Amino acid sequence: MNLEFNKNEDSIKQLNFQLKKRLEKVQLGGGEKRIAAHKAKGKRTARERIEYLLDKGAETVEIGAFAGEGMYQEEGGCPGGGVVVVIGWVQGRQCVVVANDATVKAGAWFPITAKKNLRAQEISIENKLPIIYLVDSAGVYLPMQDEIFPDKEHFGRIFRNNAVMSSMGIVQLAAIMGPCVAGGAYLPIMSDEAMIVDGTGSVFLAGSYLVKSAIGESIDNETLGGATTHSEISGVTDYKFANDEECLDHIRNIFDKMGGQATAGFSRKAPQAPAQDEKEIYGLLPADRVKPYDMMDIINRLVDNSEFEPYKDLYGQSLICGLARIDGWAVGIVANQRKIVKTKKGAMQMGGVIYSDSADKAARFIMNCNQKKIPLVFLHDVSGFMVGSQSEHGGIIKDGAKMVNAMANSVVPKFSVVIGNSYGAGNYAMCGKAYDPRLIVAWPTAQLAVMSGAAAANTLLQIQVASLKAKGEVITPEAEKELLDRIKARYDEQLSPYYAAARLWVDAIINPLETRKVISQGISMANHAPIEKAYNVGVIQV
Repeated sequence: MNLEFNKNEDSIKQLNFQLKKRLEKVQLGGGEKRIAAHKAKGKRTARERIEYLLDKGAETVEIGAFAGEGMYQEEGGCPGGGVVVVIGWVQGRQCVVVANDATVKAGAWFPITAKKNLRAQEISIENKLPIIYLVDSAGVYLPMQDEIFPDKEHFGRIFRNNAVMSSMGIVQLAAIMGPCVAGGAYLPIMSDEAMIVDGTGSVFLAGSYLVKSAIGESIDNETLGGATTHSEISGVTDYKFANDEECLDHIRNIFDKMGGQATAGFSRKAPQAPAQDEKEIYGLLPADRVKPYDMMDIINRLVDNSEFEPYKDLYGQSLICGLARIDGWAVGIVANQRKIVKTKKGAMQMGGVIYSDSADKAARFIMNCNQKKIPLVFLHDVSGFMVGSQSEHGGIIKDGAKMVNAMANSVVPKFSVVIGNSYGAGNYAMCGKAYDPRLIVAWPTAQLAVMSGAAAANTLLQIQVASLKAKGEVITPEAEKELLDRIKARYDEQLSPYYAAARLWVDAIINPLETRKVISQGISMANHAPIEKAYNVGVIQV
């Protein structure tokens, strides 16, 4: 009996339980009453539509389930961002499905809704995946129109992407299964093919009330822009169906006839489970994030047959680099070592910190993987780069820049898994969100911020205390502690993986045992997009 192992295991199991419960709540969208009202109209929910459409038993990855969580409280909230995005398979063909959730504010678009839709399109574009839009939306949420309508990464970018994706030969299919209003009407009609469900689907630039107000014409919405109008009079839609099921069946029929496409040619062999029990990850990852541990214990439970080929394993040991396979796919792994290591020169290096030698090693390894067309996987548990005079004099900024340069210019797909800490420039070097990972996911144990909670809170406290003292105020130890506790509570909330997921800084929060599946599905989708750009890192500081 290993008490420490059991304590760690209990901690992660509790976090996984919380994750499961929070996902169940998100999956209810606007709640059971709104779901009942939605289905009373003869419509399936967004999730039911996706489930019906996708191949049964095939692996899926949901993107942005927690988008909008804790946001827009004054507006009543926006669970899931009011849209469901899933990477899945239709007729054996991998694709992205985007379905408006009409139980959330009638599917209206909040700022986070646009961001989530843009992320779905980004995944489609980067991986040349077909994309299916299941439209059921009242359009822009008008009280927040200034935050969703006019800017570059706002609502209009969706339709710009429709046009660009079409020119790239990316298949786009749209099903109008509910209202499709105003500017949003362009999304399905700018797709390759548009289908509409009779009696529930409608599409128009202006609804009957606005038409009456603008030009004085009295007309009902069905006559204005219903299925019969657009399938038999205007020719705006290509197909009309009696119900959701017929419409979704037709999409599957289209996919059944689609031709193949070139691949990137990433190496894959028959998948093998790790030789070491994956579930032991729960006990090996410390509940106390300050405690050291050996990242190789985690890697050996993620890779096929627990086989890992280290690169320069005796040099730059605070970063682990090496080759392995995950679910059969060849990968290059860059991971933060969390145990304390000793260099040949006798120096002790702290776990989770990037030093000059490790940054130098990682840069070379990343370049090698690009040379060999091997996708990269980054496992984050990083506090940042080493600081202090010795590191500065040794050129830590130069070596860190080298690693960032090699990683940022990678042409092979990159995938990031935030296991523990992901702080400051360490997040950047390990391919954080700003560096275009094809997917970035977090374990429930993750934290993302510019620095740790304790460090940030004490820094902010010093600034605020100095400001108060400058005004002549006397700060008692009790008042200072109360101020520190208040600052730390606010900052700790921002460290949470749920805070990051709400803002789409990560694509998903996952049970650690889903890591192999997510990486495998990610490389599978990336393999649809042949590498067209030569690897060029530009000017590197040496």
